[in-house]
Parts: sequence; structure tokens; C-alpha cells
Amino acid sequence: MLRFKILVSVVPLMVAAILARIELVPGPRPCIAVGDQSLQIASMPWHADLHVSFTDDPAAATVRVQIADSAEAADFAVVDDVDSEEDNGCDMNAATQFVAISGTPSATAPVIYLSHDGPADYRVFVKSRTFTDREAAALIVGASGGHPHLAAASL
Repeated sequence: MLRFKILVSVVPLMVAAILARIELVPGPRPCIAVGDQSLQIASMPWHADLHVSFTDDPAAATVRVQIADSAEAADFAVVDDVDSEEDNGCDMNAATQFVAISGTPSATAPVIYLSHDGPADYRVFVKSRTFTDREAAALIVGASGGHPHLAAASL
């Protein structure tokens, strides 16, 4: 009987812990504005216009992105100190394109090599509470249509 009482008292705690981890109302997704359109990290991969993946092998990459030490040294910088979700510079509209980060590389999708040094097609600087380095790299590659810079890894 004691085991049953312990089980009955633990089950609600487990359910509360699981519900605390589930995102009932999704928060804002990282996005950037490019001209009159915007690019946003897709919350559902099947809804994405472009899929990208990451690799640890620079030879397997189709696009190389370097994490810059300063905003001045970057092609794309994300710095936010936004305290409210209303200060979103990216509005959803019909021209919004979604970028999904895939776990496995595809033959037709860009494969990004993210590093702190070496040659790079793009350089990103990220100091953000909402963006990760990988999300910033995915968005800058998405903004270019998945293609490397014209100066492709020549620096």
C-alpha cells in the first residue's frame, strides 16, 4: 500500500515536469529582414523553403561560415538586447522564406562548415539571447540562396 501511495504522489510531479518542458505557445523564431522579404528559422522542417545542414569536415562543406570576433569583421552581425518580443524587426508576410536546419546532409542542400578560423565564404558575429551561431549561419546562407560568396573561400 505504501508503494502505491508513493507512486500516486510521484506521478503528478512527473507530469508537471514534462509539461514544463513543452512549449505550449512557441516564442519568436530567429529571423532576418532582407529587402522587402524576411527569412526565418522554420519551426517545422517540412514547411521550410530551404534546408541546410552542418558538418565538422571542411572538405564536405559547400559553404564555409566563420564566427567573427567582432561585428566590424563580420558580413552579418546579430546583436540584440531586446527586452520585449514586440521589438521584432522581422515581420511575417507572404514573401517570408523559411530555413530548416537538418540533421543529415542532402546532396541538393547547402552543407555549412562553421568555424572560428580559416577561409570563409561568410563571416557572422552573434551576441544574442535568441540566435545561436548555427541559426545565424543558416540564415545568412539562406539569404544567399544557399550559394557561397563570389569570393568563395579565397581569403
